[in-house]
Amino acid sequence: MTTGTTTAEAPETATPARRRPAAPPAQRTGRPTTVPRQGSGPELRAAAGAAPGDADTRGDARTHDPRAHGFLPERPPVRSMIGTWTLLDALARTAALAPSAADAVAAVERSGRAGELTALRQRVSRLSPRNAEAAAMRIAVIAVACGWSGLDPQAPAARRCADGGFLDLWSAIAHRIDHDQFVALPALSLHNWAPERKPRRHLPIDQLARTEQLVPIVRWAPEGEPLCRLDRLMLAVTRLEAHGIWLFRLAETLAGRAPDDSSTPTALRRLVRIQHALRAQLCEEAAELADAPATARQSEVIGTLAGQGALEPPVLQAADAVLGIGGRRMGEGGRQLLRRHLPAHHRAWLSAMDRHCAPVRTLAHRGGPDAAVYREAQESLIALRRTYTTLVQAAAGPAPAYAAAAA
Repeated sequence: MTTGTTTAEAPETATPARRRPAAPPAQRTGRPTTVPRQGSGPELRAAAGAAPGDADTRGDARTHDPRAHGFLPERPPVRSMIGTWTLLDALARTAALAPSAADAVAAVERSGRAGELTALRQRVSRLSPRNAEAAAMRIAVIAVACGWSGLDPQAPAARRCADGGFLDLWSAIAHRIDHDQFVALPALSLHNWAPERKPRRHLPIDQLARTEQLVPIVRWAPEGEPLCRLDRLMLAVTRLEAHGIWLFRLAETLAGRAPDDSSTPTALRRLVRIQHALRAQLCEEAAELADAPATARQSEVIGTLAGQGALEPPVLQAADAVLGIGGRRMGEGGRQLLRRHLPAHHRAWLSAMDRHCAPVRTLAHRGGPDAAVYREAQESLIALRRTYTTLVQAAAGPAPAYAAAAA
């Protein structure tokens, strides 16, 4: 496996690392997209309807195909940046551990006065895409720790609230990754984990996140102390994304299918089983989370992100794109408001699912057994969302009352 200590300032024109030969694109068939033969939990594997001989259709050429790894990064996140970027590493850790937002702001201002933020800003253009994502995660940690997550770094009003040098760095990173709303759950979770130990062999990214013990790169709890609830919530989201890969594959299967296609109810039944399995997984995560230490500071961070609609996992947004719950509940504008925190290619994929799964959603207005299966899929997604919301509330709340709330 590639380690997380890649060069942070390597230009994009550098010689690319050797990769496995790309697999040819999978042909569209009448049955649901197959699931990997290894690295999948038995419950989720059975839920997806995988047979023992099903082949893995992933290929390196389809780097942004959600069937390959969901919305996880293509490779494990960068564990430690090097060179001048170690300054950003240190600042992110200091901000996350600061006892208050004022202390985090003071740390950022000291870094600005020392010229560190300016030095980093001058090096943004040299970042490789992978290291730009790593820098964005650290910027996201600093922004929420300082209470600046709701700011537009390019707005004039932001200059009265936040350090100018940090805003310049934030804007440059946003331009580098072509995404100005990245301070949200995807950056805080999906780019802030690493396997506790180096795997003995190369594993696909989703399998790595499912099967290995994960640890946060930037911890919200001090080193040497148990992970806090915020740390565990972020890791739970990463594992949810990794286990939800079959949901992305079934979404592609349902795209463009007619409601009366014989394979549509079969795919919907598998979608129901996957969502039930994901809900069971969240309930298991809750047991560990409820026993973890919590502070008012971390609860404030979670509450701030929740208030901005920046906590819904991408995998739940993918299920919504298929079943249309969010569009009915909050209107199209509300759905796009949630998606603004995702990268452009992820938003484009979700919009495509909105369009291509529209025929399947007409089952909501029909009768018969197929319509009943569709409604069951909607109900299972609502239950999954409620379970996730309860998990967030447990992470933000002072009392370990998850079990009573979820009953």
